[in-house]
Amino acid sequence: MNKALLLGISIFLVVGAVVSLIAGVNHRRLTTDEDGQVLSTTTKLVATVCSQTDYKRACVDSMSSLANNASATPNDFLQAAINVAIEEVQAAMNRSLKIGQAANDSFQKMAVEDCKELLEYAVEELQASYSMVGDSNLHTAADREAELKNWLSAVISYQQTCIDGFTTPELKNAISNGILNATQLTDNALAIVTAIPQILQAFNLPLHTAATANSTSRRLLNNNRDMLDNSGFPAWFSAGDRRLMASQSGGQPAPNSVVAQDGSGQYKSINDALAAYPKDLKGRYVIYVKAGVYNEYVIVTKKQVNVYMYGDGPRKTIVTGKKCRRDGTQTFQSASFSAIGNGFIAKSMGFQNTAGPEGHQAVALRVQSDQSAFYNCRMDGYQDTLYIQTHRQFYRNCVISGTVDFIFGDSAAIIQNSLIIVRKPMDNQENTVTAHGRSNSRETTGVVIQNCRIVPELLLEPLRFQIPTFLGRPWKEYSRAMIMESTLADFIQPAGWMPWDGNLYLDTLYFAEYENRGPGAATDKRVKWKGFHVITDRNQALQFTAGPFIQGGQWLRSTSAPFFLGFKT
Repeated sequence: MNKALLLGISIFLVVGAVVSLIAGVNHRRLTTDEDGQVLSTTTKLVATVCSQTDYKRACVDSMSSLANNASATPNDFLQAAINVAIEEVQAAMNRSLKIGQAANDSFQKMAVEDCKELLEYAVEELQASYSMVGDSNLHTAADREAELKNWLSAVISYQQTCIDGFTTPELKNAISNGILNATQLTDNALAIVTAIPQILQAFNLPLHTAATANSTSRRLLNNNRDMLDNSGFPAWFSAGDRRLMASQSGGQPAPNSVVAQDGSGQYKSINDALAAYPKDLKGRYVIYVKAGVYNEYVIVTKKQVNVYMYGDGPRKTIVTGKKCRRDGTQTFQSASFSAIGNGFIAKSMGFQNTAGPEGHQAVALRVQSDQSAFYNCRMDGYQDTLYIQTHRQFYRNCVISGTVDFIFGDSAAIIQNSLIIVRKPMDNQENTVTAHGRSNSRETTGVVIQNCRIVPELLLEPLRFQIPTFLGRPWKEYSRAMIMESTLADFIQPAGWMPWDGNLYLDTLYFAEYENRGPGAATDKRVKWKGFHVITDRNQALQFTAGPFIQGGQWLRSTSAPFFLGFKT
């Protein structure tokens, strides 16, 4: 009984809220008195759960149909909710296309197509969640909570990306109003998941049952959620694969496909190798990309999970492109390389966008892949070089270069032991290393730069005091960035951080620094914003390390990248 109710609370409530994700009915924020009136008219279970949310009437409405069904099981809730959610998201796609009929230029039309794609991702995320919770070997409540928060944070990011794609005010407002209900209900779902411990306590249920406390840690890799064994590797890894993947220098796993421009491999393009991805893959799909400059736009699709791609070095194996905002391409679609399928790993490769500073937003690498890792890679561009779009990401021993907001997005990303190079921007531009896009205070996202070096490129060196350079600025209301244990060169502005637009977001953002070094690390002249923090408590900084922040202990070992889960020293 306890196990069933635990699953019902942590899963049905999330999916039940998402059922109305794109229902198209806007819900206003209630007053405190109205909150009490709404909750008093429903059952105790629904009232308790919905008391944790910001949009209580929407929460009650989304759950009332099954609230009094005494015979309904958690699976009944889940199956019904999934089917309705898929139908509703499909309907939302149709509505967005109708709204988009008013678009009168290619840029707005492209934004409409992007919205459709983003809603499709929401459906697929929901299907992946169904697979996770349908497994009889349940996670601990804490493990499941982390997975659900990760998924819902991504859904919020998809919604915001959809809105951000429009530049015509009328269309932007129409789309924003059209998904307002989705935004509020996803907010409710995330609030419910965040409050699972309090909800269980209210119903006198233990947070961990005997069954869940002994369950095995698992990694989101595909719809089957492949198990990790006690060694930290997926169960399907052979002994040979384990030895190769565990190697931090030297050996690489035997490739399934070899790409070489000189014809010495099976394919001459990376896209051709990805097109050969097996339909019934068991294990990793390993692609070796020989030295060369690959002028192609590469997308590792949602269905292409567990791809391991390695080259001959980040200056020898390079994927390049030049799509940019100036030429009419949406930022979302400008990436030279896009990693979407979960569990993607790249090693010893370079990714670049050559549009230059005058191209404005021009992405070299866009990463949506959950539990993805990049080791010994380069990402070179100017504005918006590295788009850390969604989910949990890890970067180690990499080089990242750019000018304006060149590490941006709404993922939970750890950048560790890397070199961050600030380049010379256009005239009258100011450099900002990060621009994080967290739009909801409950999202588990943020960008962490740990034990890195932030330095100017040679062309910027003579002008380093004339061109202001900042550690970041707040792209969205709850932007979150942590710089810790890193070396900051002298060109970093004493204020450290730059506002986005006047006083916008300065009270709600979370920017922090911990134990940095170098001439640019002095904090005595840093901004005095309510949201900025100089952390001195080691335990407080610990939450931003790879172990707790991206649950790295559960999956980083299987990536073959070196890492540390806590502090460098």
